Amino acid sequence: MPWNPLQLIGHVVLAFMATTGRLAIFTGNGVRNSVLPPFYFRLIGRQMLFIGYYSLPVVGLTALFTGMVLALQIFIGSERFNAENAVATIVVIGITRELGPVLGGLMVAGRVSSAMAAEIGTMRVTEQIDALTTLSTNPFKYLVAPRLIAGVTMMPLLVIIADIIGVYGGYLVGTQKLGFNAGSYLTNTFEFLEVIDVVSGLVKAAVFGFIIALMGCYHGFNSTGGAQGVGRATTNAVVSASILILVANYLVTEIFFAGR
Repeated sequence: MPWNPLQLIGHVVLAFMATTGRLAIFTGNGVRNSVLPPFYFRLIGRQMLFIGYYSLPVVGLTALFTGMVLALQIFIGSERFNAENAVATIVVIGITRELGPVLGGLMVAGRVSSAMAAEIGTMRVTEQIDALTTLSTNPFKYLVAPRLIAGVTMMPLLVIIADIIGVYGGYLVGTQKLGFNAGSYLTNTFEFLEVIDVVSGLVKAAVFGFIIALMGCYHGFNSTGGAQGVGRATTNAVVSASILILVANYLVTEIFFAGR
């Protein structure tokens, strides 16, 4: 049979639409079960601990060294224009608006989405999810909803901590290596920081938390093919969560700052 480029394009488009439809239905079921009772508070608390507390080390280290290298690079670049005093301002705005939420989200996606996909995928291939249905337990209520709730609530808390640590990293480099006066650095940090800078970052964090949990649950829930399928679902969860985080970052930034 001769190769037909139109047939290939049609196949890709149909596959994309089918995947989008399955994801939309899955998202709707997950959101509905997240806002309607009953709630499994023990499972929600366990997922909050897993997503929030256990992600603190990697998010904290990422934020610390990001703030440090950001201050160093801005100082090196601003020296060309005699604008060294802008280091503190650019660091705090860059961390709160962009780098804190985005890098924190990407790090948590690598850690959490993969674990969720592996756990739920193993339950799928070993028919544990079918057993939940047999026992009259809603798999979305038991497996998906606690993870979505925990992701949306814990990511903003992680980002607040990341913002503080990242700004502190810039402060360390600015005062200990670059020779800035500590009082002047802090004054420049807080003088130009606006509420919308922090709020936009926290909104991004909540959206990223939803995406991270959703992708982990979706790919794990739809995994097939035994151990190889679970591995494939884990990889797809991390990749799709990372890409959607970058896309959502632009969309939220457009909503908050397009008219400013």
